[in-house]
Amino acid sequence: QVQLVESGGGLVQPGGSLRLSCAASGRIFSIDVMGWYRQAPGKQRELVAHITSGGITVYADSVKGRFTISRDNAKNTVYLQMNSLKPEDTAVYYCKANTRSSWSERYRDVWGQGTLVTVSS
Repeated sequence: QVQLVESGGGLVQPGGSLRLSCAASGRIFSIDVMGWYRQAPGKQRELVAHITSGGITVYADSVKGRFTISRDNAKNTVYLQMNSLKPEDTAVYYCKANTRSSWSERYRDVWGQGTLVTVSS
C-alpha cells in the first residue's frame, strides 16, 4: 500500500503565496508521474500541474507563470509553490502519484486526501 499525505493548505489573501507538499510512503518501488489536481465547489476535478521522475513539467494554462511544481525523488515528495494567488484558485488540492510497489507490478494511480486552499480577503 502507498499513502500520500498533503500539507500546506490554508487561507491566504489575493496576491499571496502558499506552498503545498505531498509525501508518499509505504511500499514504493518507483514513482513515475506526480501531480496536483484541484476541485472547486460545483466543478470537476482538474489538472493543475504534473512532473515526471525526470523533471518534465506540464501546467494548466490558468496557473502558468504563477505556480511551480517540483519534486524530491529521494524523499518521494512533490511540491507546489503557488504565487500571485487569485480567488478563483480556491479549491481542494489533491496530490496524485503514479506508482508501483515492485518491478513486476503495473503502475497505478494513488490519490491523497486533499488539502483546502482558500484565497479571500
